[in-house]
Amino acid sequence: MPRTPNLNGFLYFETVARRGTITRAAEELSVSPSAVSQQIKLLEQQLGVRLFRRDGRSLSLTLEGEQLFQTSATALRMLRDARRHLGKTRETYRLNLRVSPSFGVRWLGPRLSDFVARYPDWDLRADAAPDPTDFDREVMDLDIRYGTGHWAGYHAQAVIQDHVLPLCSPQYLAELGSGKLGEMFDKARLIDSARALCQWDFWLMHTGVETEANRKTILMDRSSMALQLALDGSGIVLESLALALPELAEGRLVPVTPALPVLRFPAYWAICPARNLNRRAVRRFLGWLDEQVAAHEKELHAVLDRHGLFLEDIVLESERPSGRIEQT
Repeated sequence: MPRTPNLNGFLYFETVARRGTITRAAEELSVSPSAVSQQIKLLEQQLGVRLFRRDGRSLSLTLEGEQLFQTSATALRMLRDARRHLGKTRETYRLNLRVSPSFGVRWLGPRLSDFVARYPDWDLRADAAPDPTDFDREVMDLDIRYGTGHWAGYHAQAVIQDHVLPLCSPQYLAELGSGKLGEMFDKARLIDSARALCQWDFWLMHTGVETEANRKTILMDRSSMALQLALDGSGIVLESLALALPELAEGRLVPVTPALPVLRFPAYWAICPARNLNRRAVRRFLGWLDEQVAAHEKELHAVLDRHGLFLEDIVLESERPSGRIEQT
């Protein structure tokens, strides 16, 4: 089997052919002229052809040398281009992120402009989808999910606490009037989000509010739809302040009563294979997310204090299969 020629010899040969003399080639390569001459001689021996005609100190390419120069110059140019491309790749980061629709639109979306401004050279893909990521089949760095944190085989990092309470429009609350809480909820339409962990049945039982068995209910598939119904004065929604805080802060939604606690529990998780945490883009995004959550929590507590609301930490147990709990 023919021995592979010394690849370093091709570099020396191409430099001599391009610069015209061994001396100028040696200067470009930062080696001695004798080292260049030795590499050329070795390459000629390995290939079995003469590459240069020598006339004193003058060099000219032979026919074989001309053919090799065209090929080696093209190959070395491709290698240099590839090296430059790899250098740019190291400086450019790509983050593939998945979130579910309501959270992506209502919480993350309004904050992403800050992330883009901080990292203008990054490539960002944000995929809003209700189904969790199959990291073995999909090219995704990180998934932000809603649930109890039980995702077998994945790293799950709690990022946002949920705060749940009954909310409605000021006009709708005025229509309900004052009185016992049970009577108010009997008169009201109760709006549920189908994918929420904390729904009306749990909330009523946990808080001890008694209502009629045939109470009027509306079930929406998405939190965005449930919140819109409440904003339109169609009922009382039991909803997350991760999604409804702007409406509460602006007074477009109000608490039904300050007498009952705001239920708090870990609900929003950053999910990925543990190996993805080694990616710089993932670590940077999680650090940025922590800053956004801290600002959100500060605003949230100010709004709760303004309405005289208090918190109660709870633990939610879910019987749903691991990894199938979906973001509201």
